[in-house]
Amino acid sequence: MNRQKGFTLIELLVVIGILAVLLAITLIAINPARQFGQANDTKRKSDTVAILDAIDQYSVSNSGNMPADITNMATNSATTLNNTNFPTMCSQLVTTYISALPVDPSAAGNTAPNGTSGITSCATTPWNTAYTVSKDASGRITVAAPNAYSGAGTITVTR
Repeated sequence: MNRQKGFTLIELLVVIGILAVLLAITLIAINPARQFGQANDTKRKSDTVAILDAIDQYSVSNSGNMPADITNMATNSATTLNNTNFPTMCSQLVTTYISALPVDPSAAGNTAPNGTSGITSCATTPWNTAYTVSKDASGRITVAAPNAYSGAGTITVTR
């Protein structure tokens, strides 16, 4: 009786197959792309609130007057928050009411200068946050993140 102990090739292949199926189920359940998308949407929501808070604080500090770029913008039209559409608002808000204008986390080519996480120097052009600002006929301001991951589409905050 000279039998060798060990696993057969078939047994090893069955175990590897079972492990592969379990790994696939785990990856589908976790779905890293969805997790990153939801994390980016959380940042977008936070960024839109921060921008709107800075605009509100500016208004409170200036006797209810909005930044000139918002006062002069067309009603009911979403305008991208960048150096072309809002040439003076950045300098009116940054450092006094917000430390840096936030930039959408996944907007390719719409980053802050020098790869920073936000726009801290308004003099450095071009800059583009990839967020939009609009105002309605009653003067309510809406800041939106049109590049949202979620199925809901655009993330908006209005005051």
